[in-house]
Amino acid sequence: MIDVINQINATQREIGNQAVATGEGRSVLLRRVYDAPIEDVWSACTDLERLGRWLGQVEGDLRVGGTFQLKDNAGGEILRCEKPRLIKVTWVFGEGMPTEVEVRLAPGDDGRTIFELEHASPAQIVDELVRTYGPGGTIGIGCGWDLALLGLDLFLNGVTFDPATWQDTPEGKEFAVRSCHAWGPPIQAAWGTGDDDISAAVAFAVRHFAPETSGDR
Repeated sequence: MIDVINQINATQREIGNQAVATGEGRSVLLRRVYDAPIEDVWSACTDLERLGRWLGQVEGDLRVGGTFQLKDNAGGEILRCEKPRLIKVTWVFGEGMPTEVEVRLAPGDDGRTIFELEHASPAQIVDELVRTYGPGGTIGIGCGWDLALLGLDLFLNGVTFDPATWQDTPEGKEFAVRSCHAWGPPIQAAWGTGDDDISAAVAFAVRHFAPETSGDR
């Protein structure tokens, strides 16, 4: 059994203004502490075989200037790689807009590791999407990374985990619903969204990530 509530609460969530190559950007930022040394977390994030055990099958040349492809997901180019503290890549899904993902590691207390992941998109595109469709899509980006950070925690603790199948379990659906709700406050703070609008945005994200649930938490 996975302690869904503790896993949700282990992550701090923010909406930031991380710049991208094309200029001003908007970002989702996730921060949590892993009970593992920084070298182990770095290896889990950069070794192809280990990545496949918590994130998904990854192919490519993981060096600066090299490219990667996550199976059935995004691909891109390695922009920066500063062992054991920073990885930055472009993140492009299909014909979608180019975005950037940056992972930052720092040593924490008692041999633990502070992990930050920031996914930035061009500001003008994000703002237009929010004006047109509301912030539910931004919540969706954050929910997707919540699942990845859960997978990394389980992997570092020796737990076998297949995110593709777990998402369809009752436990996985509960995690998705709680993740969507957890992104409500930072989304509301970033855009000054009213309570009704943020409730609608959370419901929009829940319908995508856990369509058979009510979304009530």
